[in-house]
Amino acid sequence: MSFKDLGLSESIVQAVSEAGYENPTPIQAQAIPLVLEGRDVVGASQTGTGKTAAFALPSLSKIKPLGRPQILVLEPTRELAHQVAEQFEAYGKHTGCHVALLYGGVGYGEQTEKLKKADVIVATPGRLVDHFYRGTMRFADVQILILDEVDRMLDMGFLPIVRKIVNLCPWKAECNLPREEREENYKLKVLPNRQTLFFSATMPPAIKGFADFCLDNPAEIQIARREVASTIKHAFYPVSMDQRDHLLVELINQTATQSVMVFTRTRKEADSVCSMLNDKTEAKVVAMHSDIGQKDRMKALAGFKDGTYDILVATDVAARGIDISSVSHVINYRVPENAEDYVHRIGRTGRAESEGDAFTILTADEIEFADSVENFIGKKIERKKLEGFNYTYTALLDDKPSKPVRKKRPPAPRRRRR
Repeated sequence: MSFKDLGLSESIVQAVSEAGYENPTPIQAQAIPLVLEGRDVVGASQTGTGKTAAFALPSLSKIKPLGRPQILVLEPTRELAHQVAEQFEAYGKHTGCHVALLYGGVGYGEQTEKLKKADVIVATPGRLVDHFYRGTMRFADVQILILDEVDRMLDMGFLPIVRKIVNLCPWKAECNLPREEREENYKLKVLPNRQTLFFSATMPPAIKGFADFCLDNPAEIQIARREVASTIKHAFYPVSMDQRDHLLVELINQTATQSVMVFTRTRKEADSVCSMLNDKTEAKVVAMHSDIGQKDRMKALAGFKDGTYDILVATDVAARGIDISSVSHVINYRVPENAEDYVHRIGRTGRAESEGDAFTILTADEIEFADSVENFIGKKIERKKLEGFNYTYTALLDDKPSKPVRKKRPPAPRRRRR
């Protein structure tokens, strides 16, 4: 199957072809026809599988340039919003549609000017509501509402404000109709006056009620939610706790890397690791986390993409959705506390059918987290040793750890019969 077979408009197919894509990914092949039909869609697919194109391509195929917001995309972070806006601009470059990017931390002037002629709005929730209160954003012409990375929005506490935004959009006229009548209307192509698309890497039970609130008779798509992409080779590297930094340096120095993302748990840790790698390797290293100003974060991300920096040290703010197709290696400085984050993090490599490697440094205090990751993906993760590294002993390095020996209890004293 090619993109030409999915029913996309000629201008969109042309832009996709110019971007170098020929065949859709599984999430794209399933979602695009449903979106073109006007169905509400719930799409759950692991990171790096092309979710953005799965909603951007058919949405752009359905609108014409009017100079009024027709497509509204909500993203949890500024980086994701910026990236998705870029993709809408690339895919819609032959349509004549304009894209406005709205996020906080910058002035309103340029955003307000772009809103005056925008057909597509990509926004973070807080700044979008700010524009509504300022009278510069109107929702009356929104035909397609796209909620992206919804589980991340839940983690960041955005659901109340997102619920408000959903209510500001044109509501679905058929919500109160019986299910049978709604399904018959879909067959007759009598559709609600707003289409809602709900995309995320995971769909935890906590947001099911929110999905029911937003969506009407949705088609559900799930693509390999808990699997690591087959293009990624990943392993745990056990080491004693006092050698974590040394092993990280040697993994980088002894591996033929092109571009590396190193994930840490905290912002302070990211700064510390960044400083250490700049001192002890020849690589050019930059940090990215929420304590760094927006302009510097965008500069770091752009520099990593264009090769100015060899290594990007980041917290999980960069683990979701950011599309950097050329990442050759991912290194987890620590095992993630949340098993799902393991899949998201290492999913930064091995994208677009290319191969990638992921290393996770494992110390004794993280065994429970490692067990959780293995239970989550349903597979045992290989333990590896770095050749030539001067390890200090830790029981984690034993190929077959000995089982604890239980002391035998002394036999109970016999009672004398009277």
